[in-house]
Amino acid sequence: MRQSRADEFMEFAAGRTGHLFRSACLLTSGDTHLAEDLVQETLSRMYVVWGRMARVDNPAAYSQTVLVRAFLSHRRRRSATERPLAEVPDETATPGGEPEVRISLLQALGELAPKDRAVVVLRYWEDRSIAETAEAMHTSTAAVRTRSSRALGKLRDALGSSLAEFVAR
Repeated sequence: MRQSRADEFMEFAAGRTGHLFRSACLLTSGDTHLAEDLVQETLSRMYVVWGRMARVDNPAAYSQTVLVRAFLSHRRRRSATERPLAEVPDETATPGGEPEVRISLLQALGELAPKDRAVVVLRYWEDRSIAETAEAMHTSTAAVRTRSSRALGKLRDALGSSLAEFVAR
């Protein structure tokens, strides 16, 4: 019984690690080292509760929630204010697309507050509903709508006409 649970978890982890890493890269504005740490923390938390996962309808969505909560928890720590030099994730982290667009987008995401960044990633990268985003962030739906609106406005201001140049190509 115990071995089959471990095998199930290993299969789940192998299938979700790439997606979790891409989401973590967006949350951390391209800090791949922190993204790897967040994915590792997420998977370790998932392993601890894996035996009780029968009560969870969607383990993949639950793992994304755990990832966002780990990110927000990390941002609250005192050591989170230390900022290494930002590097753009390698090609395996975000395949396809124009590199200039990715760089501009990651820079713009990096200028957002952590909770605003989490709302943008959950709503528009993970394609979650307002209610699901609110539940993942332990906040109200009104707060998610407000943060989403303000964050998108800040992204528009930060990206300005540079994004329109790339879209027109």
